[in-house]
Amino acid sequence: MEMHPYALWVPLAPLFGALVAGLFGQTIGRAGAHWITSLGVAVSLALSWLIFQDVDAGKIYNAAVYTWATSGGISFQVGFLIDKLTVTMMLVVTFVSLMVHIYTIGYMAHDEDNWPTDSLAGKNSYQRFFAYISLFTFSMLMLVMSNNFLQLFFGWEAVGLVSYLLIGFWSSRPTAIYANLKAFLVNRVGDFGFLLGIGLIAAYCGSLNYGDVFALSQKLASTHIELIPGSPWLLVSVVCICLFIGAMGKSAQFPLHVWLPDSMEGPTPISALIHAATMVTAGIFMVSRMSPLFELSDAALSFVIVIGAITAFFMALIAIVQTDIKRVVAYSTLSQLGYMTTALGASAYSAAMFHLATHAFFKAVLFLGAGSVIIAMHHEQDMRRMGGLRKYMPITYLTVLIGALANAGFPPFAGFFSKDSIIEAVHLSTTTGAGFAYALILAGVFVGGFYSFRLVFFAFHGKERFREAPAHEAPGGHDAHGHDAHGHDDHGHHGPVEPKESPWVVTVPLVLLAIPSVIAGWAMIGPALFGNYFGGAIFIAPEHPAIASMKAGFHGAFGMITHGLMTPPFWLALAGAATAWYLYIARPDLPAVIKQKSGVLARILEEKYGFDRFNDWFFAGGARLLGRGLWKGGDQALIDGLAVNGSAKVVGWIASIVRLFQSGYIYQYAFSMIIGVFVLLTLWMNRA
Repeated sequence: MEMHPYALWVPLAPLFGALVAGLFGQTIGRAGAHWITSLGVAVSLALSWLIFQDVDAGKIYNAAVYTWATSGGISFQVGFLIDKLTVTMMLVVTFVSLMVHIYTIGYMAHDEDNWPTDSLAGKNSYQRFFAYISLFTFSMLMLVMSNNFLQLFFGWEAVGLVSYLLIGFWSSRPTAIYANLKAFLVNRVGDFGFLLGIGLIAAYCGSLNYGDVFALSQKLASTHIELIPGSPWLLVSVVCICLFIGAMGKSAQFPLHVWLPDSMEGPTPISALIHAATMVTAGIFMVSRMSPLFELSDAALSFVIVIGAITAFFMALIAIVQTDIKRVVAYSTLSQLGYMTTALGASAYSAAMFHLATHAFFKAVLFLGAGSVIIAMHHEQDMRRMGGLRKYMPITYLTVLIGALANAGFPPFAGFFSKDSIIEAVHLSTTTGAGFAYALILAGVFVGGFYSFRLVFFAFHGKERFREAPAHEAPGGHDAHGHDAHGHDDHGHHGPVEPKESPWVVTVPLVLLAIPSVIAGWAMIGPALFGNYFGGAIFIAPEHPAIASMKAGFHGAFGMITHGLMTPPFWLALAGAATAWYLYIARPDLPAVIKQKSGVLARILEEKYGFDRFNDWFFAGGARLLGRGLWKGGDQALIDGLAVNGSAKVVGWIASIVRLFQSGYIYQYAFSMIIGVFVLLTLWMNRA
């Protein structure tokens, strides 16, 4: 197949901007850095749209660009596959990235306040940040545009590396360093499984090209391997589960979800870029791309649907006890990713990708809206220090409200169409574990409605708590966000805070993202789910009829809205929102009472089910214990003590005995010779 003439320039444009801003940032200055990187992503978006026009007309582009190496008959290539699945991701990634670039101009305008005055890293931090986010965009585009597993793995690892740099961007903060190290290590766990899956494909298929591997999928489905002697497994099941373990790391699925909430330590634009539309959706995209393999393994699909449902429900529960505005949105992201993963397990790949696209818009609105609030509150993130912001920040409030309505799944907002489609697909699914998954994601709708509007009511309505002295003071006279009892924070700002609407470079991206959060659902539902939009890019086996069954009952977007008003998901979301109104507007005294009465249940949610404590104790503590044991027992006792010092002591002991016979007296030497001859004769006679 041919290569589209613009294809190579789509990833290269943001890469060029990243290199210029990163290497020559001091020369071109702050304005030069944000202009060159924003322009690069804008070019990428424009070219993606032109490519979409050709792909929408029925063309598919698949060609190698460069052969890196050939070994054992396997070619390691850089190549692009551009079909409907790819071009959808290209448009989502570049559009959200461009909005984030523009937003960052306002958000990071005073970034020097976030660094110690003597920090060298803070001098060109503005330019470096733009270089990082542009490099991240390049990495994500290389991932989604790949036509082979080598390039997929390159993009997979590149987004992990750049996310490490971005999460720990404020490197003077110990919490940021802890968070980026945690993200890096947890993702390496998932990536180990991902690499095993790619290795098995290379070993049994003799190729890393998608097309070649999919053509040999029946071979994988008929081959058995024994991971444990006497226990044969279908090779395709092992491959798919290994690949999905990689997705569990990147897309933050239980139990590899622990890195994502801590990654909120990075600047807010990164929360929107990494955790709304790009890095965390890489796993969803990858499984959708691998649908010809996953459809051959019922075991893998069951594993996927159960993991997704657990993530969707139990992560949503944690969001209802969070007070940090960004962490509420972070746990919301975990839950929504769980919905997408559940759809994958139900063979509703198009529904998962549909929710991926709509979620990218409304979750970016929520993250960037939270960042707008943080700017107005002088870097305060605790919602207990907010309240009543609606009249001070009308644009931010309206866009966040739209994001919350879409996130909760209210019609006619975008999230309604995609989330309801997933719930219905799981209900109709024949995958083992679908009943369990359906119960959890249905319950998750109520929780989603509650935490979405808890954020809105807690931060934007009610009493103006930002005028009060902090009641949740931490040891040392500062609260959890670095404010002392007089309202002074670590950046030299003084309380009480007087919030005001953010500048246009912040609000314009919010508005532009809020628009598709309203209209994308009803505009895309028909072609994306029931119009064969993805074509041959997604394969669904005949024995998995969920989407086909839904198509028979689909009567247009308006019909879906009217029908949705009579279904359990709508009423559950409405009940969740009403509960949030009652607890945070009508009776704001009740949450504290409920928390006190809940006792251990509230404690479990606040401790995030104890995963962080367990990981710190078992894995981190175990690694330190093992390292200490190897150091004390292995290095000091065995190597230094026994091998090095011990051998020296043995030589010294032997030398001390030999020295007794080296006295310098002739009679002693003669005596030694006689004894030696006697011993030799004795041995010779016994042998004879």
